[in-house]
Amino acid sequence: MSKSTAGKKKSTLTPWVEKYRPRLLGDVVGNEDTLVRLRAIAEDGNMPNLILCGPPGTGKTTSVHALARQLLGSAYSNGVLELNASDSRGIDVSMEESRHVRSLISVTRYTTAYLFSHKIIILDEADSMTSAAQQALRRTMEIYSNTTRFALACNISTKIIEPIQSRAAILRYSRLTDEQILQRLQYVCKEEEVTYTDGGLEAIIFTAEGDMRNALNNLQATVSGFEMVNKANVFKVCDQPHPETVKGIISSCLKGETSEAVTKVKDLWQTGYSCSDIIGTIFKVTKLYDIPEALKLEYLKEIGFTHMRIADGVGTLLQLLGLAARLCEKASVGKQLE
Repeated sequence: MSKSTAGKKKSTLTPWVEKYRPRLLGDVVGNEDTLVRLRAIAEDGNMPNLILCGPPGTGKTTSVHALARQLLGSAYSNGVLELNASDSRGIDVSMEESRHVRSLISVTRYTTAYLFSHKIIILDEADSMTSAAQQALRRTMEIYSNTTRFALACNISTKIIEPIQSRAAILRYSRLTDEQILQRLQYVCKEEEVTYTDGGLEAIIFTAEGDMRNALNNLQATVSGFEMVNKANVFKVCDQPHPETVKGIISSCLKGETSEAVTKVKDLWQTGYSCSDIIGTIFKVTKLYDIPEALKLEYLKEIGFTHMRIADGVGTLLQLLGLAARLCEKASVGKQLE
């Protein structure tokens, strides 16, 4: 079913990720349990140091900015400093790096100390900081604890040293559900007067893997390139193997048709996709495929082992052909057990 809204199509020059970034905690999508804690902090008005951990595109940095707006009000623009920790790592993990981290925070202190009683420093990608930089940050958090609060956004909380973890409240984020991403995509399509099909939005959700930022970027890229958002256009823009093609490979494996499965894998390989793109799509398609649970687990295990070898650098056609043969063998064994 094709859907569209009347009127002149709006400009796609502004990144939609920024244009539709939530400004209040009530507008943030997903992770409701975590947002409840942030709303409580906003109502109480006393923010602790925070560590926000979870996959990319789940709203970690956006949530902190929304919290800062509610806490600081009109002082938000001058009372908040956002730094990207990966930009401040440097090459030399020495005392120079430690001094650099301290100087960045000191700048914030002196530029805001005489204007506002509270300062909030948002440190993105904090898990990319070296141990020396984190030790410097730990000491700085102690020195400026009366006036400054730190919010560290990271993908893996265990990469943050324990002294910092003990000084902060840890908030965990999970990937967004398909329904949550779909609602946001439909809202953006309505606002931007985008013509789309249900299959097109499903394709965007499939490629996004629970990442709202990725979903909005793929939507905007598809609109910019083709105007019409449908399955074919989305997969052209995202440059991923089409799920229907991969489904054909899985179907042949389930039937035990090794020759046919191998031929389909070779055809897919010859279209130019990388080994990691192909194995990633095979995993996603298999996870959603309607097959017996026990067999699905065996398939995912084999795909996982192959993915590990490819990630280690053995990204060859032979790995994919071997996987197809093993999947056919697993299906044959499953039929014999039945």
